[in-house]
Amino acid sequence: MVKEVKKKGHFYTSFKDANPSFSADTYRCAEDTVASLLTTATSSDRPGMLLGKVQSGKTRTFISVLALAFDNGFDVAIVLSKNSKALIQQTYKRLRTDFGMFVDEGDVDIHDIMTAPKAFGKFELDAKLIFVAKKQDDNLRRLIELFQTHAEMAKKQVLIIDDEADSASVGYSKKGEITAANKIAAQISQLRTVISKSSFLQVTATPYSLYLQPAEVVVDNILEFKPLRPAFTKLVPVPKEYVGGDTYFGEKSRSADDTVESLLHYRVDHREFDRLKRPDARSLRLESALTSKSIDGFRTAIVTFIVGGVIQMISGKAAGKKKKSLRYSFLLHSEAAKEAHDWQEKVTHALLDQMKAAVQAQDAVVRNLVRRSYDDLARSLKLDGKVIPAFNDVFNAVVQAISDDYVTVVKVNSEENVADMLDDTGQLRLRSPLNIFLGGQVLDRGVTLANLTGFYYGRRPARFQQDTVLQHSRMYGYRRDDLCVTRFYTSLPIRLAMQKMEEFDSSLRSAIETDGDSAVQFIRKAANGAIVPCSPNKILVSTTQTLRPLKRILPIGFQTGYRTGKGGIGKAVLSIDQLVEGITSFDADQPVLVSLGDAQAILRKIEPTLLFEDPADAPPFDWEAAHSALVHLSAQHPIESKRGKVWLWAATGRNSKRLAGETSHAKYIETPDSEKTEGQLAKKYAIDNPIVFLLRQEGSADRGWRDAAFYWPVIRAQVNAPTAIFATEVID
Repeated sequence: MVKEVKKKGHFYTSFKDANPSFSADTYRCAEDTVASLLTTATSSDRPGMLLGKVQSGKTRTFISVLALAFDNGFDVAIVLSKNSKALIQQTYKRLRTDFGMFVDEGDVDIHDIMTAPKAFGKFELDAKLIFVAKKQDDNLRRLIELFQTHAEMAKKQVLIIDDEADSASVGYSKKGEITAANKIAAQISQLRTVISKSSFLQVTATPYSLYLQPAEVVVDNILEFKPLRPAFTKLVPVPKEYVGGDTYFGEKSRSADDTVESLLHYRVDHREFDRLKRPDARSLRLESALTSKSIDGFRTAIVTFIVGGVIQMISGKAAGKKKKSLRYSFLLHSEAAKEAHDWQEKVTHALLDQMKAAVQAQDAVVRNLVRRSYDDLARSLKLDGKVIPAFNDVFNAVVQAISDDYVTVVKVNSEENVADMLDDTGQLRLRSPLNIFLGGQVLDRGVTLANLTGFYYGRRPARFQQDTVLQHSRMYGYRRDDLCVTRFYTSLPIRLAMQKMEEFDSSLRSAIETDGDSAVQFIRKAANGAIVPCSPNKILVSTTQTLRPLKRILPIGFQTGYRTGKGGIGKAVLSIDQLVEGITSFDADQPVLVSLGDAQAILRKIEPTLLFEDPADAPPFDWEAAHSALVHLSAQHPIESKRGKVWLWAATGRNSKRLAGETSHAKYIETPDSEKTEGQLAKKYAIDNPIVFLLRQEGSADRGWRDAAFYWPVIRAQVNAPTAIFATEVID
């Protein structure tokens, strides 16, 4: 029986009147969510899910859900927050602010569970109650005891909201044949059993640990805990002002031509991260911070942040904006250790002090640095249709900012540290016009930075984890107005890993929008070489490759062997020439359809001619994954007799550069193909079969190569390719 949602009640009506800036889509999402909570049993193993994006407005949506829920039979709400002092304070303050009118009228009481009364009288139980608790042992134990000792409270209709739901909520580990739930997950499960009538809503931007779970798990050989799989999913609306993964890692960000999105990326030499990790006079002396080539990326990041900030201040002042809104932030997050943050603080202060001294001495070094950053940002401003202030006005403003201490450096590396720095909105307080934050793990999930226009990111874990890396992405949020002066600084391997994660994220979200994760194929390579289905919970997200229509797969950042001599590739290339000429003509009007085996034979001959000499600089191309992807894609034709076929097209006389131009933020050329030629051929012919482009390059030394011709292969998925997640590693 469908129960109609009451939308004209006291709480929801008053809440909407007090928050006219919330979009109609936000309220519609809240109404749909409450409707599902009222009509769908959200049991211990099947909660509802509110799925947003990082910093997309999840909190305002679940608070709207709470207001409406109070008009529809719910009397108590429990908000579970990440185990963070800063976030629990942020959540508590936000609820006190947004429900302030109800608290003042005595209609709602809000308690941090660790300071809440141990006993509640009947009068107190007549009000709506909200308890805020960390997902932490003591907090959850207090919650459980509270409901165990208050039978009247335990009988009320309770809405449990698991904010920032992640693996802590559902985690379990397996030792031999025994599966054990982690303590927090078990406590949350116990809490639900104490309450007689409860609904459960998870709120997250990283649903992988929640969706990619087995249907049920026997814990310690007793069926008493099941991983959570959503009973329903509601998507938090994302307005056009939002900047997220698609902006940073979508197609426009990889464009060969300048776009606002492609100019966001500034490639950092991976060795620079080590120089910012600890003192080493052999690579960096503090007294040469302003001129040393060893930290060129970080110095450029700081100068560009200052230049971008003053450009926005000049334009904002002309537009009549308030001074307080013209404050900007920069984040350096490359190491977790506090010792590294101490060193980064010294380097940053040395750089700023030397800039101030150079300005006072009228040394041209600062002017040259500012000119470089100004010219770079001017390209983005022009593409975005924004006014470009005169260089002299910008330079004078930079000089003032440096001389008058407009730049503040803040080290953030402890829970207490963060909690003390939050403003009333839960964001890090911006004390001056230009704020540089140096920190680690505490600056991830939930902590936001207003007007973030520079992010220097160098975290290099042994294995990138999807949930963790996405939560590090503090540059996401409502930042469209500042995008033209924003830059993201990282190494090529890190950017490619984040790009891979964005592809996975967007594919899973698309599936959820249609009909759950069944719309995505999860596959892996079997021991015999066949491509077989793979259980979603078996994949390691950080080692996946997402296949979807017209997806490009190609090596990037390689060098070739020399034409002759030891390791020479000349004979190998001649052999490839013969294979290609036996199948097709170079630069033909249309591709030819060949067997999968013929295409793979050519690719295997190309493989040893392309060298990845510094894996930390340019990660080696995964040839086996490429072959497996081709096997899978070639098997998708709807007509069985046409399966196992691949389109092939070859071109000669190409002379792509190896390195990107001086004005580019990338180091290596990533587009040997063009949308005008190869792109159009793919769209016209590769409808149900994939296509392989063999682009024969001259390999000239003046183009960065070794005067040896070589083939640069590009695989493109067909137009009708089903979305698939290919796992190169699986969990045993």
